[in-house]
Amino acid sequence: MAENEAAELLRLLEEAETHHPTELHTEHRNNAHLAFPFLADLAVDARVVDAAESLVGPDISLSSSVLFIKEPDSAAFVSWHQDAFYIGLEPDNFVTAWIALTPSTRASGCVSVIPGSHGKRFRHLDTFGEDNMLTRGQTVAGVDGAAAVDLVLRAGQMSLHHPWLVHGSQPNRSGRRRVGIAMQSYLGADVRPTRGDYHVLAVRGDKPHSSFTTVPPPTADVDPAGAAVRAAANLALSAVLYDGAGQTRAL
Repeated sequence: MAENEAAELLRLLEEAETHHPTELHTEHRNNAHLAFPFLADLAVDARVVDAAESLVGPDISLSSSVLFIKEPDSAAFVSWHQDAFYIGLEPDNFVTAWIALTPSTRASGCVSVIPGSHGKRFRHLDTFGEDNMLTRGQTVAGVDGAAAVDLVLRAGQMSLHHPWLVHGSQPNRSGRRRVGIAMQSYLGADVRPTRGDYHVLAVRGDKPHSSFTTVPPPTADVDPAGAAVRAAANLALSAVLYDGAGQTRAL
């Protein structure tokens, strides 16, 4: 999308942060598309969904979303990891769309990927690192950072990545916020949960399989119905992501 369109989405997001500080903060950035219509509209935007459809097929649902916001000159980072390791979905016919609302550069801590790594399942260690933005601080050890490719994006661009692609991002060393939203993930019709209860948004084509709980999009910012839908989805997602973990953090 055009940079001015991304700037308008950023304005709406920052306005929402101001008016609803208990709903959008560092420890509460999952599934905001279930409580804010402008993010739900982005989740079903044809420009995003067309790209997802080219990879996963015409019948699509969205399992969750995450706002990845790094404040200026902050230590927050994302360790090397594979999304699918803890996500509890099979087969691997799903894709994450990472949409930049501000420039995502090497200086601001853009996403970096290890080419070809999606062909292997790596062992992960839970670190629960204070500055690690991942739920469990899950980390693949021994990654050769020199092999990484930086996914530099202007505001309004997006990247797409496979659920088993090793990726991460460094701290934001720039003087402005780095704001992105990961639609994680767009699911093809054959995908099923292997544990837990996924609360999904119907995006395109046939309705989601009965093994998922299908939820409605919000009609207003954090109205009681939307807030309840988001809270239930986050509770269910937490049970999936923290399955077997020794501790948890808020979603």
